[in-house]
Amino acid sequence: MPDYELHKRLGYRVSRLSKIMQSRLERLIAKQGLTRLMWCVLTGVGEEGVITPSELADYIGITRPATSRLLRDMEARNMVARNGSDADGRGRTVALTPYGQQLLEAARPSVEDVNTHFTSKLEPDELAMLHASIERLVAGEDERITRL
Repeated sequence: MPDYELHKRLGYRVSRLSKIMQSRLERLIAKQGLTRLMWCVLTGVGEEGVITPSELADYIGITRPATSRLLRDMEARNMVARNGSDADGRGRTVALTPYGQQLLEAARPSVEDVNTHFTSKLEPDELAMLHASIERLVAGEDERITRL
């Protein structure tokens, strides 16, 4: 039986890189009181126009119940406001509060620094190939995060 060689396995390597990147990002944005998922909501709503809880769940790649918990927490911290969007009030939209917009702007340099730290280690063609390879690996997968 061949050696398993854990450290050569794709899953191990991708998982380790992901944890390293997440840890660096979370350490920096924690200064603004943010988590990685809170950042995703702020950028989704504030930068990309993703305004319904259902759209946010899809945008971030988490379950709808996890999105609901996240939005409740962010609303309690005055980062976002949820509003009724139709006549009976059942439809909801999400908007950044002024404080949420301030957090988005304050955290952006840290997020960019993390991205630059890792992408600068690759040549442009290597980075393009990495992005293309990741797209191929996630194609057809619809896994959602269930825990925050």
